Amino acid sequence: MSVHTRPVVTVFGAGLAGALCAIRLARAGFRVELYERRPDPRVAGAAGGRSINLALSTRGIEALREMDLHEPVLADAILMRGRGIHPLRGERVFQPYSADPNKGIYSISRAGLNAILLDAAEKEPNVSIVFNTRCVGVDLDSMEATIEDQTTRERTTKRCEVVIGGDGAFSAVRSSMMKRDRFDYHQFYQTHGYKELEIPPAENESGEFGKFRIDPNALHIWPRRSYMMIALPNSNGSFTCTLFAPFEGEHGFESIRSDDDVTRYFEQRFPDAVPHMPDLLEDFRANPTSSLVTVRCFPWALGGRVALIGDAAHAVVPFYGQGMNASFEDVRVLGECVEKSPHDLGAAFAEYQARRKPAGDAISQLAIDNFLEMRDHVGSPAFRRKKKLELWLAKTFPRWYTPLYEMVTFSTIPYHLAVRKAAAQDRMVVAAFVALGAFAFFIVAATVVAFSV
Repeated sequence: MSVHTRPVVTVFGAGLAGALCAIRLARAGFRVELYERRPDPRVAGAAGGRSINLALSTRGIEALREMDLHEPVLADAILMRGRGIHPLRGERVFQPYSADPNKGIYSISRAGLNAILLDAAEKEPNVSIVFNTRCVGVDLDSMEATIEDQTTRERTTKRCEVVIGGDGAFSAVRSSMMKRDRFDYHQFYQTHGYKELEIPPAENESGEFGKFRIDPNALHIWPRRSYMMIALPNSNGSFTCTLFAPFEGEHGFESIRSDDDVTRYFEQRFPDAVPHMPDLLEDFRANPTSSLVTVRCFPWALGGRVALIGDAAHAVVPFYGQGMNASFEDVRVLGECVEKSPHDLGAAFAEYQARRKPAGDAISQLAIDNFLEMRDHVGSPAFRRKKKLELWLAKTFPRWYTPLYEMVTFSTIPYHLAVRKAAAQDRMVVAAFVALGAFAFFIVAATVVAFSV
């Protein structure tokens, strides 16, 4: 099969994963049709109030690097070297992400990153992009997709040879796969929702706005046990803040009904942030309260005809900062499998699924677990002592001990293997402390016996 007789790949969803996938497959010699339900975000602008910026780490950077896209992406990114913990009372505490001070994660603009990827996709001669067109569903027997023009609402069908579902957590491609026998699907929501807010830039010495009000090289967290707020820096001097709170209850969104409620809620719970949020009331009213969903499913592929990537395969909550990175890693692994078996996409998709499904399940659970860590534990003295011990072990025994966070964030070790290695390390640490305790007890006992003789 020559490059020119390879099947045309139709990618539904021109968000981050879909756009990168189109680039990767085009460079592997496939013609790619990329469909997106939204207008072109470079022209229409990004939708406000939801996930304005993201955390980019090693897995995502490596996927971009293979497509020579890492440099333009990182040019406007801000390096965050650790967490800035804001207790309700007392001074802010800085918790580095790594024993290596040069390591960190990058805060980047979702809209800016999407624009870079779309620009790169448009430059590929094998890629065509159609906006304002939504996939309604795919007949997986005839491989006919029903698509809808979002302006006229007119529906048509198109014949597809290969379909990649990159159309998000509520994927129409995945919904079509769910109608087939033996498709497993699990969706569940957190009891918490989120709302995007902002710390705007302050005036600098020249009177222009662009000065950061708080440390730009940290991911700021206001942990409050059952709820929290975080803030990530933007290149214009602002911070995107996100309030994560239960929908119901004393600390929930249902308790905030008026402007006075908003003011009281923040002054009582986040007093050091309020002076930096002059537009708090306007932001709170304007931006939606959104839900947090986790999606797990299997299979991710159907022969050599259909495959799922990103949130369509494994929507995760954002608390490990790995949703985008995991999606980009899907694209990297899918690309490797297709490049290995370009004439047998059935084998390529099967290998991709085998490699990525366990990883997807692992990061899904890690993200849920990290929510508890961020909101409940990061501010406690016991947690800080534990993190200091982890950093000391990593610095003292770098070949033997790597904290789970570093394996997830600063390596490309598959997520499930990182979890397995971390568990083995923890067992060894516990065994070492037990042995040291037993040795110390033996020394003390021997000393007592010696002095009593």
